[in-house]
Amino acid sequence: MIDLLVRGALVVDGSGEAPQRGDVAVAGGRIVRMAPHIDDAAARTVDADGLALMPGIIDSHTHFDAQITWDPTLSPSPTLGVTTAVIGNCGFTIAPCRPADRELTMRNLTQVEGMSLDALKQGIAWGFETFPEYMAQLRASGSVANVAAYVGHSSVRTWVMGADAARREATHDEIAQMQAVVRDAMAHGAVGFASSTSPAHNGEGGLPMPSRLASDAEMAALVGAMAEGGRGVFMLTKGGHTPMPFLESLASATGRPVMVAALLHNGTNPGAVFADLEAIAAANARGHRLLGQVSCCPLTMDFTLASPYPVEGLASWKRALGLSGAALEAVLADASFRQGVRAELATPTTFRLFNNEWDKVQVVETALAENRSLEQRSIAEIAAASGCDPLDTMLDLAIAEGLATVFTAQLLNSDEAAVGCMLNDPHSIVSLSDAGAHLTFFNDAGFGLHLLGHWSRDLGAMPLAEAVRRLTSHPAGVFGFAGRGLIREGYTADLLLFDPKTVGRGPKRRVFDLPGGAARLTTDAVGVHAVWVNGRQVADARGLLAEAPRAGELLTRFT
Repeated sequence: MIDLLVRGALVVDGSGEAPQRGDVAVAGGRIVRMAPHIDDAAARTVDADGLALMPGIIDSHTHFDAQITWDPTLSPSPTLGVTTAVIGNCGFTIAPCRPADRELTMRNLTQVEGMSLDALKQGIAWGFETFPEYMAQLRASGSVANVAAYVGHSSVRTWVMGADAARREATHDEIAQMQAVVRDAMAHGAVGFASSTSPAHNGEGGLPMPSRLASDAEMAALVGAMAEGGRGVFMLTKGGHTPMPFLESLASATGRPVMVAALLHNGTNPGAVFADLEAIAAANARGHRLLGQVSCCPLTMDFTLASPYPVEGLASWKRALGLSGAALEAVLADASFRQGVRAELATPTTFRLFNNEWDKVQVVETALAENRSLEQRSIAEIAAASGCDPLDTMLDLAIAEGLATVFTAQLLNSDEAAVGCMLNDPHSIVSLSDAGAHLTFFNDAGFGLHLLGHWSRDLGAMPLAEAVRRLTSHPAGVFGFAGRGLIREGYTADLLLFDPKTVGRGPKRRVFDLPGGAARLTTDAVGVHAVWVNGRQVADARGLLAEAPRAGELLTRFT
C-alpha cells in the first residue's frame, strides 16, 4: 500500500537535470515509484496541480546544538523547507562538556553566537557530558528534521584544558587527549570535526574562542584523528591569518574534504573572496578536495553597542570586549579608543565584517523619544547633517541612550553580480544560514527559499534545476548522506512541495518564544505547500503542523 502519492508535480529531482512532470509514490518513508502517471491506491493523495516537488533542503551550516535540547522542531528551519540540518559548525558545540564548564560554555555562546544567556540557562537540557552521551540524548528525544553533528574543537579543548583552553597552546599530552576525544566522537557518529580561527569569534570576557589558540600541529593532529576511519568532513571558519596552503595540506594528508567558511564578498576588498575561491580550485585540480561555503543572502545584522558583533573582531575593539554598563560606556567615549578604531577601519584588509561603510549602517530604533527622527536614517546621513565623524555619531548616540539604540548594518554580500559568480563557482557550497545562532541579530534560515526565488526565478542567476541541486544532492554528496538529496526510487522521502512562481522567504520579524520569553528573529516561508521528512509531513502552507511528528533521524553513518 502506498502511504503518499504526490500527483501531477513538476519533479525537480536534485540531479540538475531538467524537471519532468509526473507522480511520486512513497511507502515506509522511502520513494517507491516515479512515473508520468501512477494509478495505485494510496492512503493519502496530494494533487500538486503543477507545483514543484524537490528533495528537502540540506542546511550544512547551523548552530542548533543548544536549541535542539529544548526545541526538537528546530524552528523555523523545517517550515522553510529544511529536512536535514548539520549542527556544530565553527566548533561551537555544547558537547563534550563537564558540569563545571557548563556556565563558561553558555557564556561563550552568548558572546560568540548572539544567544540569550537566560534562554540557554533555562532551556538547555544537560543530560550528558561526553559527545556520545549527547548523541544518545538527541537520538532518544528525536527531532522534526534529520540532524548530523560535528564534534567541535572549542568544546574538545575545554574538555581537556578547562579554562586554559582560551589562554594558551596545548601541550603534546593535551593534544593526544583531544585526539582520543575526537576518535571517540567519530566512532559514535560525528559527521566530522569543526573549528574556527576567525578573529571575530570571541567568547566570555572577550577572550578568543578556544580553537583560536590551537597551533597548526594541534589542528593537523585533530583533523588526522577525525580521518582515521576514512570518513568525516573538516569544517573551518578561517581567519585571514590561516593560509589556504595549510588547509590544502590537511586535505592532502587525510584524503578528506575541507569545508572553508565564510566566503563572503567584501565591497571594499572585492578580490579577496575570489582569490580564496581560486586557491580552492587550484587545490581541487591537484586532487585535494576543498570547498568554500558561500551565502546567497546579504549579511545584514541588527545590534546594539552593548553587543556589537559586527565590530568585535577588530583588534582595536579589544579594550571594550567583556565590559558592560558604565565601564563599557567609558571606553566607547575615550578619544584614543575611537582613534584606534578609526585608524583600523581605514586600513584595507582581507576580511572583516564591517568595512567603514557608514551609509550601510542605519538607526532602527531609538530608546529616547527625542531621537525618534533619527530612525531609519543612515549613520552617514546623520553624521553629514551634524558635521560630525560617523564613528563619533554612532557612539555618542548609543552612549546617550544607555547603549540601548538598535542599529542595523548591511555588512557583506551586497554586490549581487559578485555573489552570483560565487554561487555558481563549481568549488563553492551554498550555505551559511547560521540557523539557531545570532537570534537577536539576523535570521537567514530561509536561505534555500531565497536561492530558489530571488536568485533563480527573479534574477535568473541559475536554472531552477541547478538551484535545487545546490541545496540537495550537492551537500548530500559532500557529507556522504547515502540515499538522500535526490528524488529516486529507494531514496528517503525528504520532500519539499512549493510554488516556483511565488517561493521565497518572508520579512524578518521578532518573536518572544525562547525559554524565559527571550526574543529572537524569525522569518516565514512564502510559496511552500508541504514538507515531508522521511515520508511524514511536518509542515504545510501555514507553517509547522500543530502535531508535527519527530520524523527526523540522527544521521551517524556516512559514505
